[in-house]
Amino acid sequence: MNLSNLTAAQLRQAAGIAEKIDTLNAELSALLGSSETTVSLPGKRGPKKGGMSAAGRARIAAAQKARWAKAKAAKAEAKVEPKPGKRTMSAAGRLAISKAAKARWAKAKAEKQS
Repeated sequence: MNLSNLTAAQLRQAAGIAEKIDTLNAELSALLGSSETTVSLPGKRGPKKGGMSAAGRARIAAAQKARWAKAKAAKAEAKVEPKPGKRTMSAAGRLAISKAAKARWAKAKAEKQS
């Protein structure tokens, strides 16, 4: 049956019946202590399940951002240590090697020219 084909009186009667069903469902759930015994009507939604408010989502997002910020700060503060077995060289050591290599190349070029 299509709702557009119903008369105004029939629509009022259907609304009254739906209201009675809702009232009876409320009484039944009060007696049984449960709201699982609801009768679903066509075109009518059931009880809202779950969901979260915008404020709740904002709190969760802020907490997650704080956790990430804390993790990134801890990573930035962590001292980068060389891998085991890997040798590192100081800046002064690299400079000394560079100067020695330049001196060798200068000497070799001077000998080649003479």
